[in-house]
Amino acid sequence: MTGTRRVAVVGGGISGLATAYFLRQRRDPPEVLLIEADHRLGGKIRTHDVEGLPVDTGPDGFLIRAPRMRALVDELGLSPALAAPATARSYLWSREALRPLPSGAAFGIPRRVLPLLRSRLLSPVGLARAGLDLVLPATELPGDPSVAEVVRPRFGTQLLDRLVGPLVGGVYAGQPDRLSARSATPDVAALARRSRSLYLGLRRTASPASGPAFMTVDGGLGRLVDALADRLADIRLGSRVSRIDRGTGGYRLRFAVGNPEDVNAVVLAVPAFTAADLLAPLSPEAALALGEIPYADVASVTLAYPRAALRRPLDGTGFLTPAGEGRLIVGCTWLPAKWAHLDDSAVVLLRCLVGRHGDTRWRDLDDDTLAARVHRELAEAMDLTAGPERVHIQRWPAALPQYTIGHQDRLDRIDAGLRSLPGIHVTGAAYHGVGLAACVTQAEQVAAEVFAATCEHAVAADGAADAH
Repeated sequence: MTGTRRVAVVGGGISGLATAYFLRQRRDPPEVLLIEADHRLGGKIRTHDVEGLPVDTGPDGFLIRAPRMRALVDELGLSPALAAPATARSYLWSREALRPLPSGAAFGIPRRVLPLLRSRLLSPVGLARAGLDLVLPATELPGDPSVAEVVRPRFGTQLLDRLVGPLVGGVYAGQPDRLSARSATPDVAALARRSRSLYLGLRRTASPASGPAFMTVDGGLGRLVDALADRLADIRLGSRVSRIDRGTGGYRLRFAVGNPEDVNAVVLAVPAFTAADLLAPLSPEAALALGEIPYADVASVTLAYPRAALRRPLDGTGFLTPAGEGRLIVGCTWLPAKWAHLDDSAVVLLRCLVGRHGDTRWRDLDDDTLAARVHRELAEAMDLTAGPERVHIQRWPAALPQYTIGHQDRLDRIDAGLRSLPGIHVTGAAYHGVGLAACVTQAEQVAAEVFAATCEHAVAADGAADAH
């Protein structure tokens, strides 16, 4: 490997694609080999044709306010195709009714009282309990409190279960009593430590920026995947890395099928449990911590209804469901109301998410039974008069990493374990943010670290060659 600068990026989801792209964009870039075990790129990004419309069955948008995400979209020439939600209104399906989600809330914690009153999400007793946040003394918190441990002492159980819980479930498919506030909702956790009242602390923070925070690409996020892939030179699909060995000046990747590859650096942009398996022979410490990151199984169920089946207007992006309601549906997106390019005169597409961390009832249902259960709940929530004309189900086993209590400690142990493996990096949704924008931001940071290290390697190798 003397004198070479070669990097293997293992994993062709958004994290791997973005890492490879950022490396290739460097001046005098290293050789970059992108390796994907599947026969397609994109990971959880998947755009399907449903009734002639491009429906994303994984993530369906990204935070455009994240500077690196916005810059990437611009660089890829996708800015003209950006699409914002047609409305900011959304609902919670609570106590047999769709109730408006109060505007201006931060992860369900209200910034203003009036929208909360109008929503009728809380009973008079629940409202009174939430109001005690204004007068209660500061809450003593453990070093790594759960989201529930931050919210419940301030606002009570009703606001936690009916507002915070559904929003946390919509992002992480997780439970507030298991998720680390420090890792899952860091802004809220930081505010809880510096402000006696969470409500007053939120009131003092800057108002949300104007303009849409969340956007997508007209035609589906598959266009983002294709645009990234078009800028890469060496992509290996259907290649599963079975082992990583130390080599001269770097590492040797061995495959289930095919010849090994020698590289200077390896970026593992794969689920944490896959990285754990690959790193176990090299760093048991890092592998153990990686294997402790839990994942939630979820499924996306998209149903196409005739327009005549809807009795109520689609006057919002959809609804979320509190876990305490016992429903299978975690959330439902009203696709034609959220994204204008999915509005069709003949059919209405409703995309439902099922599955949470700890709730796996749906996994044992076959597709027909799962579709029937989801339709039954939709009919109850929205007063539908007919069944769906078509159903598309995308099952995502081990899809969403859970930032449970102790998450930062696990990350610290991973970092400590990787110090003995110079040139090996991990990146992806399992570490510092589950959304596409967070993954892209992490990818750029990792690419910068890898590039700097390979440049140092090349200089050292050239110096050694000159000495001889």
